[in-house]
Amino acid sequence: MICVATRGLARHFGGIQAINGIDLDIPMGQTRALIGPNGAGKSTLVGVISGRIAPSTGTIHFRGQDITRLPTCRRIRLGIAYTFQITSVFARLSVFENVALSARRIHGSAHKTVNASTRTALERLGLADRARQLAGDQSYGHQRLLEIAMGLVQDPDLFILDEPTQGLAASEVEDFKTLIRSLRGSMTILLIEHNMGVVMETADTITVLDQGRVLTTGTPAEIRANAAVQACYLGRSHAAG
Repeated sequence: MICVATRGLARHFGGIQAINGIDLDIPMGQTRALIGPNGAGKSTLVGVISGRIAPSTGTIHFRGQDITRLPTCRRIRLGIAYTFQITSVFARLSVFENVALSARRIHGSAHKTVNASTRTALERLGLADRARQLAGDQSYGHQRLLEIAMGLVQDPDLFILDEPTQGLAASEVEDFKTLIRSLRGSMTILLIEHNMGVVMETADTITVLDQGRVLTTGTPAEIRANAAVQACYLGRSHAAG
């Protein structure tokens, strides 16, 4: 079954075409990585899929349902969770309260269920010992992990992660890779990531964007050996985009 399908997806900002004619099919349970050079359109694409950015043209289907014009809140209720490239946490709430707020989107006022799922998410991200600390007092790396926990606790069908390892220490990156591998098959993951070690070790399939279009899609081995990808991206410095 296809989790996400896009057809002819485009978004322009004035005269700038950020993405143009994107066709994607991402099966349920797959970990799909998006890579490409600075300005390739990766963050715009996931912004459109998540509902944060309206498409100029094209369609998006999620589990067979047309969600092209649905607002972000409706997409969340359908099972789409999204972490931002720039951290977005409630600084004056505790780490626990941040995750519990996200859990309530799914579990409502079921207090015991919310608390249990919150504790589980914090443990999986190595944040359990920080549960009562203020989110705003955490380092940038720990805020990144907190935001991942806030998405994970929603038990999404589609989990979109935009630069999740940015700012993480080496040991935290290794823990993140372990987490993604542990989620394989239980949810669909769409991952923007410039750390190629993370991409090659966690993705089932990789889609390469260049200048707002799909350059190619393949397995990690196929992408690593692709001459066009080498010229477009892997041979360059990995700038954010």
